Amino acid sequence: MYEDFTVADRWTAEPLHCTWKGTVVAIATRHADATDIRFAVNGRPVWIAMPNLAWVEQKRRTGFVITDYLAAQVAGRYLKAAIESGYDNGREMYTMTVDEVLEHADAVVREAGSTTKLPSLPVINDNIKPEKFLGHVPGDPGSAAYFGSPEPSLNDKHTIYPESNPLPENPTRP
Repeated sequence: MYEDFTVADRWTAEPLHCTWKGTVVAIATRHADATDIRFAVNGRPVWIAMPNLAWVEQKRRTGFVITDYLAAQVAGRYLKAAIESGYDNGREMYTMTVDEVLEHADAVVREAGSTTKLPSLPVINDNIKPEKFLGHVPGDPGSAAYFGSPEPSLNDKHTIYPESNPLPENPTRP
């Protein structure tokens, strides 16, 4: 859907390949009450800032939460609409309002049919096979994918797979 798409720029008709690259809670990075979704647009970084209040409002209005998958789709749909309408002017960051987040969230869920039908987010490192982390999302802290290695560390093996990996004598910190 909107985690990896190509759209034509309204003004130049140039095809722009947009790919989801990550999700960051902006409180930690820029002290903002927002969640930032990063896309690469023909390699150029573009951030979509979504106010955290939208998560609260979505839960209050619908009883459902905005998942990581849904947030990425919402930001991608917003980015696609911005490019198609000519709103994209090369800025690195775009800020959504609470109402825009909720509007795009409703549209994404309608398009998909339900949140269970949303596509999973792409694996960032092609050298890491997700099936090695069955039961763990690649990119979650504690997985080797989070640290960029193809194999879990000795500590991760013990933490993630304790039944088949005894604790090493000298555990190392990641």
